[in-house]
Amino acid sequence: MEETIKYFTQPELKKLFKVIEKSKGKYSLRDLLIFRLAYRCGLRATEIGLITLQNYNKNTKELYCKRLKGSFSNTIRLDQETNKLINKFIKECGPFCDTDILFKSQKGGPISRKTLDLSIKKYCLAARLQDSTKWHFHTLKHSCAVHLAESGLDIKELQNWLGHKSVNNTMVYFSFTTMQQKAMYKKLELQSKMV
Repeated sequence: MEETIKYFTQPELKKLFKVIEKSKGKYSLRDLLIFRLAYRCGLRATEIGLITLQNYNKNTKELYCKRLKGSFSNTIRLDQETNKLINKFIKECGPFCDTDILFKSQKGGPISRKTLDLSIKKYCLAARLQDSTKWHFHTLKHSCAVHLAESGLDIKELQNWLGHKSVNNTMVYFSFTTMQQKAMYKKLELQSKMV
């Protein structure tokens, strides 16, 4: 039986990020940064909770991603928008940004998966995203993987980006992209040795 992966399309993600950006809530900057980091770095909710100020290198614009579930931890270079957001967040939280946890719960511990799942449901509803089966924080990790596969990363590059120990965990994302299929057929058209 083939596994079905739920992921946001790029237009859906743009709508989602726009809704968070335009929200006037107390946590809108934090939430936008969390969602962008989860998407750009392919992070799980619990991995978001592990990010410390020390994990971010402002000079190289890189984030050290501590991975769980037996995955390899790695360093991801942030895009310009996410880098701008993390610098703004650090500046605004000032003395509250200690070297411990960057995204804290109201109790002072790491932000919880439950809080992140509630947040994504709230923002998906506000963005009027149709398929509510996608309204889970982990969908951001799946979206990252599918979009990177569609961007032309090969399986080993994607495996490294996501921190997967086994390439079998990465393979599933290549069945969801039509970009590889188009490239394959184009190769066959141009240089096929088939009779």
